[in-house]
Amino acid sequence: MKSLIQFFLISSLLVACSTAYDYDILIRNGQILDGTGSDRFTGDIGINGDKIGAVGNLAGSRGKVEIDAEGNAVTPGFINMLSWATESLIIDGKSESDIRQGVTLEVMGEGWSMGPLNEEMKAEQKAFQKDFYYDIEWTTLGEYLQYLEDRGISTNIASFVGATTLRIHEIKEEDRPPTEEELERMKALARTAMEEGAMGIGSSLIYAPAFYAETEELIELCKVASEYEGMYISHMRSEGDNWLEAINELIRIAKEADIPAEIYHLKAGGKHNWPKWEAAIAKIDSARETGLKITTDMYNYTAGATGLDASMPPWVQEGGYGEWANRLKDPAIRKRVEAEMKQKGDNWENLYFAAGTPENLLLVGFRNDTLRYLTGKTLMEVSEMRGTSPEETAMDLVIQDSSRVGTVYFLMSEENVRKQIALPYMSFGSDAESSAPVEPFTNYNPHPRAYGNFARLLGKYVREEQIITLEEAVRKLTSLPASNLKIKDRGILREGYYADIAIFDPETIIDKATFADPHQFAEGMIHVLVNGEQVLAYGKHTGATPGRVVRGPGWEGRK
Repeated sequence: MKSLIQFFLISSLLVACSTAYDYDILIRNGQILDGTGSDRFTGDIGINGDKIGAVGNLAGSRGKVEIDAEGNAVTPGFINMLSWATESLIIDGKSESDIRQGVTLEVMGEGWSMGPLNEEMKAEQKAFQKDFYYDIEWTTLGEYLQYLEDRGISTNIASFVGATTLRIHEIKEEDRPPTEEELERMKALARTAMEEGAMGIGSSLIYAPAFYAETEELIELCKVASEYEGMYISHMRSEGDNWLEAINELIRIAKEADIPAEIYHLKAGGKHNWPKWEAAIAKIDSARETGLKITTDMYNYTAGATGLDASMPPWVQEGGYGEWANRLKDPAIRKRVEAEMKQKGDNWENLYFAAGTPENLLLVGFRNDTLRYLTGKTLMEVSEMRGTSPEETAMDLVIQDSSRVGTVYFLMSEENVRKQIALPYMSFGSDAESSAPVEPFTNYNPHPRAYGNFARLLGKYVREEQIITLEEAVRKLTSLPASNLKIKDRGILREGYYADIAIFDPETIIDKATFADPHQFAEGMIHVLVNGEQVLAYGKHTGATPGRVVRGPGWEGRK
């Protein structure tokens, strides 16, 4: 009997040993691009829990789940430096259009952030919701980020605190500088946001009311972020006629606030401004040579997307949408606005003028159901349908839609896009929500960058046009933005780092979305892991929502 028991014990031990696993997930035989820009190599990655356990030759190891990556690129997950998934993640946490391109971190906060809010701001935001309807169950930026994580999201998230948000919180949408007391309250709000994990201060200075902020106000806010090792990131005051002057302003803010600064979606808007590219880059390079850390990001298209507010002077928009719409009903004001739309902006960025013709304005987002039949038409087409001038048509649409009307502007040079991609300090952002080809997302036409920005880089500009190598592209998508943001333990395939991983076929990855048909997923991404959990498997979303808040260096929880 004793011998029989010993036999069973030994047999059980042998069975247990034969089924022992070294890793929860083992990725085998991949072409590993570790994110540093180093040459790719064939190897394996072992993952335990949410971290990378080993990178290299793991031939003798076993995984509970094994992924054969032979012939495919294995890289860190991509960082979307300019995400507008602020609302779309509330509606659908799967973040499909970005996950299917390998994005594992959405960085938000271009001027507007989802906190801090006061009750009046909450009411205003609730009143102007369109397509995405939700309750506002948070007040601070940190509470919003935690709200998303608690709901369940597939990507990690981070955010800057918006300079516009801070301004509206204290002085609403008035065209004036803050008082000393108001500025101190704005700085206190910024300090709280930094301690909650904000990445720094974000601005968007072509839009009202952000346009009303003077440089000194921005410097004071950035000094707070600098105390917490944060960053300043800006949609600058001009990307066209005053582009060089706007770069000077950003450099001045970086210098006087002692803070790294990044230019959102670097571009020269308007054909007459395209030749300024060399001078702009010379300014940035010169500042970098003096020791200032100036970086840039971009989307890989010759058109941008915003609203018809970017076609009208800031003075007519003072006080918010209600005041703006009321002014546009006044015949005398309409005449003045129409005249100003037709000429270079006087100290404001006139995208209508920069586009050159109303044929280069594509209307893509309406709030009013009765106007959605116009989606995908140019402003010129709608103008001809209505028998009114393009300028009058734009004003009428703003009034009738109770919104700024989502608009695509064709502004940039393909040659400049290619040159920008090659800049060593260039990272990438979609400047779009994370979408899916289902309602409510199909109620409007997003810019195709929402579905294709990162795949377009890897397919069109790396594989087809060979502007940069795949290794360099991966560095710009991963370790470069992670370093700029001072994010620890992400952006590189290294033992002890979080297992945010993208696996794709470098020979087939490509964007499919177009301006005419934007709701098309990119192709070629095979597997994506976020914090060690598979969210994309064989090109299909698993439904997993392991995304977390990624907090900046000032986060109180680190102390």
